[in-house]
Amino acid sequence: MSKILFTINYEIQGDKKEEYLKTIRELKNLIKAEGLESYSVYEVKGKPNRFQEQYIFSSEEAFENFEDDTDERINILINKISSMTVEHTTKYTTQAEITL
Repeated sequence: MSKILFTINYEIQGDKKEEYLKTIRELKNLIKAEGLESYSVYEVKGKPNRFQEQYIFSSEEAFENFEDDTDERINILINKISSMTVEHTTKYTTQAEITL
């Protein structure tokens, strides 16, 4: 079973950074799911207001089930973050770990 790395990259509107940080802190405290091994948020070095969320899932099945397991508060926070992003900057990537 391969692990799955799911990333979301985006830029936040300059005047929304403090609100974003408050929202993402709350989201980080709430996000938990079976098979979700790690959830982290990074600011891109040298690019203010650019962020990356990283989710690491134990399997493709855990990744596929993740969206079904989110509660209403998490969805509200995700929508709030989406409203703070600069249009057309959001990029999603899903990667499967290779077994060597």
